[in-house]
Amino acid sequence: MNSESSSSTQQFAADQIEGYRFYTETIEVTHMSALAFFEAGGNDHAGKRMYWKNREKTFTLVGIGHAHVLSSDEKAGRFENIKNDWKNLCRQIVNEERSVHPVLFGGFSFDPFNTKPSEWRRFPQAYFVVPTFQLILKGDQAFVSIHLITKKQDSFNEFDALRKERDKLLHAAQVSEVDKYDKPNVIERTELRKEEYLESIQRVTDIIKAKEVEKVVIARTVKLGFEKRLSPTSALYQVANEQPESFLFGLEAEEQFFFGATPERLVKVENEKALSTCLAGSTPRGKTIEKDTELGENLLLDPKNRAEHQYVVSMISDVFKATCSQTIVPKTPKLMKIRDIQHLYTPVEGVLNAGSTLFDLVELLHPTPALGGEPKLEAMAMIREHEAMNRGYYAAPIGWIDTQGDGEFAVAIRSALLDEEKAYLYAGGGIVADSTPESEYDETWVKFRPMLRALGGQLSDES
Repeated sequence: MNSESSSSTQQFAADQIEGYRFYTETIEVTHMSALAFFEAGGNDHAGKRMYWKNREKTFTLVGIGHAHVLSSDEKAGRFENIKNDWKNLCRQIVNEERSVHPVLFGGFSFDPFNTKPSEWRRFPQAYFVVPTFQLILKGDQAFVSIHLITKKQDSFNEFDALRKERDKLLHAAQVSEVDKYDKPNVIERTELRKEEYLESIQRVTDIIKAKEVEKVVIARTVKLGFEKRLSPTSALYQVANEQPESFLFGLEAEEQFFFGATPERLVKVENEKALSTCLAGSTPRGKTIEKDTELGENLLLDPKNRAEHQYVVSMISDVFKATCSQTIVPKTPKLMKIRDIQHLYTPVEGVLNAGSTLFDLVELLHPTPALGGEPKLEAMAMIREHEAMNRGYYAAPIGWIDTQGDGEFAVAIRSALLDEEKAYLYAGGGIVADSTPESEYDETWVKFRPMLRALGGQLSDES
């Protein structure tokens, strides 16, 4: 990420936002394909779309166009900046909607203090968008909203033009079926900085053995090259088919598209109730039910994975105790089984204290020990020094918040950055005292598998 990215976004201080008016209009429409609506927006709004579907499949959001962009390239204070700018923007709403509320969608980078060069040239350290056209699917209902954020005193004609454009988008989405996209043809698969990755595992393991830090997550990158440019709609279609039990997300920034299917919720707030997911410790799925059960039971009993999981439970519990009341933390983890991998899983719940917000929880929870390490600051310094890459938005918070303060953020793992004819895939693992470069390397392939399969770059043991 670099300064070039901020040239494509608008950044407004709170005092500048005061001059805006935030108009919104919502209609209920016939239920339609979210992907068809996303695709319809590509004609006039390519590079300005977003997509979200929760793991339970009860809420889907598609955004098209940029009514307003909140971004930050500040290394410190970016969570607070976005929180305050959103709060100030919400004060400018002229007319309240009852059925659904305007949504701000976006994400943060993993570590703004990482100065290594990266492929994330269009993504600033924080990048959030109020879409011009917003589709929300809830249960069997579908709502489309128009958002206009302007300083103009007379905006009737502009809003009327947006109504015509909305109707055009709806027509395109409702009368056309979503294409059944073929998987892309991968002509190149490159493991970037593989030797540096293996060496970093050994260095970090030695540091952990010297008791300087308890756990550090180290990640690596695989680059795929395609025969021709892969469309964001095709990428979402593939990943939705391959990983239907995960959160699905996508965020465009000009010609780059960050997307994925993550099993990990960072935090959700609904009616002042907060929910987070402790997800750490993993093992592959078995090819038979017997082997699958055996692997799962071994995971539940494995000291290394249980210790790794407990780091996450302890940290998230501490954050909830500081920001919430009535906190509930189960004493033992369960198994979360998804297509390629099973994880240790513990939900944590609480009721937000007065004055605490979703953005406050996101800031305090990121990164969890599952993606950073323990202790947090020391682990982040180790990642900065030893990891042979810049994560960009990989393993960082991505999600949405509405004008009422409700929303949900996931941890952007099992993800890829699509960049025209290329895609960058990311995976990592927790390094502890008994880790070895070989075992960690093998574990990353298990975590690469969902995105590799979705993008046509499957491993040698798959047909």
